[in-house]
Amino acid sequence: MSRLVKYALASTMIGAGALAAGLAATGKLPIIKKPTEAVVPAAAQGPASLAAAVSVDIVSVEAFTETLLVTGTLVPREEILVGPEVEGLRIVEVLADEGDRVKKGQILARLASDTLDAQVAQNDAAQAKASAAIAQAKSNLASADAKLVETRNAYDRGKPLRGSGVISESVQDQRESAFKSAQAALAASQDAIKFAEADRAQVVALRRELDWRRSRTSVPAPADGIVSRRVARVGGFAAGSGDAMFRIIANGEIEMEAEVPETRLAKLREGQPVEMDIPGVPGLKGKVRLVSPEVDKASRLGRVRVLVGENPGLRIGAFARGSITLETSRGLGVTSAAIQYTERGPTVQVVKDGRVEVRPITVGLSSRGRTEVKSGLLDRDMVVAKAGTFLRDGDAVRPILQTRTEASATERGVKP
Repeated sequence: MSRLVKYALASTMIGAGALAAGLAATGKLPIIKKPTEAVVPAAAQGPASLAAAVSVDIVSVEAFTETLLVTGTLVPREEILVGPEVEGLRIVEVLADEGDRVKKGQILARLASDTLDAQVAQNDAAQAKASAAIAQAKSNLASADAKLVETRNAYDRGKPLRGSGVISESVQDQRESAFKSAQAALAASQDAIKFAEADRAQVVALRRELDWRRSRTSVPAPADGIVSRRVARVGGFAAGSGDAMFRIIANGEIEMEAEVPETRLAKLREGQPVEMDIPGVPGLKGKVRLVSPEVDKASRLGRVRVLVGENPGLRIGAFARGSITLETSRGLGVTSAAIQYTERGPTVQVVKDGRVEVRPITVGLSSRGRTEVKSGLLDRDMVVAKAGTFLRDGDAVRPILQTRTEASATERGVKP
C-alpha cells in the first residue's frame, strides 16, 4: 500500500472516532459500558439503599440544671429617708453629697437656731414671771391665814358674850361673816398657789421642748450607708412633708427587683444562687432573698428580690438580668428537638435495627437544648434528632450521627 493510501485511511479512522465522540456527547449515540460497569436496577437494590437518611442523637448520662431567666431593676435593699425632726428652719450648711459613704450619727446638715434662741429667751422670762407669781400667791396665803386666825378668835370670843347680852347679835353676826370671808380668802390663796405652780410647770415643759428642738438643728445619719440622693440645699427650709432631705442606701447593699410569672414562683426559694448579668460589672453572683407572697391580679406576676450586695460599680435604677438555678439532677438526656408532644404524652423515635420505633417517655429537667428522660430509654439508644411527622413507626431509616454542634444549631433553628 502506498504512503498516500495509508494516510487517507488513517484520516478516515480519526474522523469517524471524532464523530462518534461528538454524537455520544449530545446524547444521540449511546455509550456502551463494560460489563463490570453495568447499572443496577432500582428494584434489584437492597433495602438499605432505599432507606431515608436521618440524623440521630445518642442517649447519654448528663447533668441538668434548670434555670429561670429574670430581668429587673437595681434597687436598694433598704432605703433610709432622712428628714428634719424640726420643721420650718432654714438650712445653713450641707455636709454630705450624693455618693458619699456615711456612718451612723454623722452630721449631714445643720439648721439655723436663731428662732429657737429667741424662743428660749422668752421662755426664761416666762419662768421668772411664773416664779414671781408663785411667791406672791404664797404671801397672799400667809396673809389670808393670819386674817383667818384673827377672825376666828373674835368670833369664838363673841359666842359666850352674845348669850349674856354684853354684845349685840349684829356684832356677833359681823364677826361670823368676817370669819367665813377669811376662810374663803385662805382657800382662794391656796388655789392661786396651785395655779401659779401649774403655770410654771407649763413654762418648764415648754423649755424642755425648746431644748430638744435646739438639739435637733443638726441632721444626723440614722445608719451606715451611701447617700443616693440629696435634696437639701443651703438657704432652703427644712420640711417634714414632701421629699426627704437625703436618701441613704443602708449599708450600701443593692438588690435586683424582678417580676416572675406565677407559674414559676412555686420553684423559687430563698437562698437559691443567681448568676447576674449587669452591664459593666461582670462576674457578679447573687442569691434570692425574698419571694413575694402576692401575685398581681392584672399581670399575674409576682415580685422577687435578688440580693447582689455591695459593689462600687452598681447603680440603682440600672437594668439587670439574672439566671436563677431552680433545680439540678443527673440522668439520661437527649436533644429537646427529638421529643414530640402528643395527646398521649411525650414520645421519641428510636432507631433500632434500621427501623423507627416510637416510644413514650417521661421527661425531667431541660437545660441548654437538652432534656432529661426519666423513663422509656436506655443508655446509648439512638433517637431521631429532630422528631417529625414524616417518619412513622416501622419505617426503614439510615442513621447518621449528629454532633453536639449540629444539635445546638438545630435547637436554634439555623443551619449548622
